[in-house]
Amino acid sequence: MGSTSPFKEKPHSFRRKLLPWTLYACVPILLIRLYFYPLPLSLFPADQINSSTNSVVLNPSSSSASASSPTLKVEEKTHVEVACDYTNGEWVHDKKGPLYNGTNCGTVKVGRNCMSHGRPDVGYLNWRWRPKQCRLPRFEPNTFLQLMRNKNLAFVGDSLARNQLESLLCMLATASTPNLFYANGEENKFRKWHFPSHNINVSIYWSPFLVKGTERSDDKGYNTLYLDSVDERWASEMDHMDMVVLYAGHWYLLPAVYHYENSVLGCHYCPGLNHTEIGFFDVFGKAIKTTLKAITERRGPSGNQIGVIVTTFSPAHFEGEWDKFGACPKTKPYEEGEKQLEGMNADMRNTQVQEVDAAKEDAKRFANLRLEALDVTKLALMRPDGHPGPYMHPFPFANGVSERMQNDCVHWCLPGPIDTWNEILLDIMKRWEGQSRRER
Repeated sequence: MGSTSPFKEKPHSFRRKLLPWTLYACVPILLIRLYFYPLPLSLFPADQINSSTNSVVLNPSSSSASASSPTLKVEEKTHVEVACDYTNGEWVHDKKGPLYNGTNCGTVKVGRNCMSHGRPDVGYLNWRWRPKQCRLPRFEPNTFLQLMRNKNLAFVGDSLARNQLESLLCMLATASTPNLFYANGEENKFRKWHFPSHNINVSIYWSPFLVKGTERSDDKGYNTLYLDSVDERWASEMDHMDMVVLYAGHWYLLPAVYHYENSVLGCHYCPGLNHTEIGFFDVFGKAIKTTLKAITERRGPSGNQIGVIVTTFSPAHFEGEWDKFGACPKTKPYEEGEKQLEGMNADMRNTQVQEVDAAKEDAKRFANLRLEALDVTKLALMRPDGHPGPYMHPFPFANGVSERMQNDCVHWCLPGPIDTWNEILLDIMKRWEGQSRRER
């Protein structure tokens, strides 16, 4: 018989021999490839690389990374970047939980420290906002510190501005310790911290109206606002600010008399006074317009770049009247469609967004001025479980259940949903940095 082909008679035997030969040949080639062409940065955790809205890539850092490293890299992208729509999303369960522990963050105001006040449920800590059309990375403190190196950041507004500030300080403190070096005013409403690792100053300015105003007192039950004048208690230091985060809203719901161009424009809920009732929506818009105009006129022509963030209205969640022991007992977020953004909440938010959009158009003539609305109204509306409630007081039920107890359903527990605001803030900052580098 003639010879037969080994490929036909013993196919499995040949394959057994071929496989190790292939591996022996591929391994050296792979090692040579890795030596000369290291793996791409995409092997690092995605949250540390970039988001759907920006192309800035800071050196990947973790709790063991150097907080003072200035390394900054930028990925070039060929497509046009579009800002993330943070309003369209949902709260999803998150096992990782918060970045910090409220019991050991020394900058939290007592009434926001829900964990140390004995709040028994901790489920509110395990939710994360997930936009539907883009990805919101987790907060990376070293990235924030690197972007703000040698700069001054100011929060201006009411107690919600302070709430957001304290959230940021707690998250940054996991990477670098801030030192309080200035405190002034009632309840230290004007304070400044310094991060020596990156030479950063972070400040809080109490200005509940953003414009010039006088808060109501015992003998005068209404606020007095001057809608055409910015509040100089913070604006006088504007030249020293590299970024300013503005928040105002809830104080505009209170009784007030409004002045504009040296005359009384009207009032909101001022029985007994001979003024026209005009509500507060239009007034609120005028105040935002005046504030952004003042920043544009004072900083636009100068050479120093400034970023301006307007955090939109944060809804309250009282079940009942806030001043008649209304409470916020829910322990889970609303599901999509369960709660609509409407009425006053929508009107306040829309007013801010419209004024920011108008100011952005005006600011286009200045390359050194950036403005953005930090649109948190919808995602905040969905979190009725994130407020201190009765735990604005330490262990409120230690001596039995109280039927009538003041609840805080306006501010946010720390840690809590408000940490998401600063995740969005950092995402905006990274996008701005990417734009700035492409413009150079």
